[in-house]
Amino acid sequence: GACMIVARSLEDFRAAGDSVVTVGTFDGVHVGHQRILCVLVEQGRKSGLRSVVVTFEPHPRTVVGKGPVSLLTTLEERLELFRASGVEAVFVINFTFEFSRLTPSDFFSTYLLHGLRAREIVIGYDHMFGRDREAGREELLQLAARASVAPTVVAPVTVGELVVSSSAVRRMLARGDVSGASQCLGRPYRITGMVVRGAGRGAKLGFPTANIIPVEPTKAVPAPGIYAVTVYRGDHSYQGMMNIGFRPTFDGTSNLVLEVHILDFDEDVYGQNLTVKFYHRLRDERKFATVDDLKRQLERDRDETKKILSELQLSIVH
Repeated sequence: GACMIVARSLEDFRAAGDSVVTVGTFDGVHVGHQRILCVLVEQGRKSGLRSVVVTFEPHPRTVVGKGPVSLLTTLEERLELFRASGVEAVFVINFTFEFSRLTPSDFFSTYLLHGLRAREIVIGYDHMFGRDREAGREELLQLAARASVAPTVVAPVTVGELVVSSSAVRRMLARGDVSGASQCLGRPYRITGMVVRGAGRGAKLGFPTANIIPVEPTKAVPAPGIYAVTVYRGDHSYQGMMNIGFRPTFDGTSNLVLEVHILDFDEDVYGQNLTVKFYHRLRDERKFATVDDLKRQLERDRDETKKILSELQLSIVH
């Protein structure tokens, strides 16, 4: 796992032996994706083949779709999750409009068959494949059969009644359901951002906050509201509460503000990167009649945050 190879051209893969391959964007690397990766790694061990993930950057829908896609994972996060699954190699294809026009059979022969020397292929039950995604699983299975590449089709993963998918997770975050998103992802949703100077109003209330600008501008942001979170700074983790919103008690700014109050902490983190993991939505953001009302509510939020996070025993988990 530790020595996973990341390649961006087929040359990097030459003469590296035969592979078992899976292809997809894998945004989120959710529990459905994780099952595919698990099958991939198992097939590799069983058949003595190198396990290879072919993934795309940027997200194909930003190139051929209807504009931006809110990302669940940056490429860096995706690679870290692939590595944790025990995958041996990842081939990152720079997804361009030209690339998107390749026919499925050209993609299959150039990349999978000759480029990666695929002997087996692992695909999700809903696999869409190739130009305009019209080919789908069937054509891929036919291409594989013709080339004597053995296919494994992986069943969907459900959480309760829901079939887990990246778009289902995006919908959950958009309505603030971060605990549902955690179940589908198999871990809490996270955002890494750089701390910038805010208006400093929180400090006057006794709740200093760090304003965060996500390092990935297209990263999905949960619905406005107050959340119980943990905050990671280097190797240290802290309990925190995050406010996503427009700060209606003050100026009702039109820009979305992400600000986190780190419990029992008073160091200056300006200019540093923090990672925030979302566990639970405490409440809606709302306008308070007076600053004192707001302060009292923040005190209640803090107590509830401590209770929730200690029930999750997060203080001991890194």
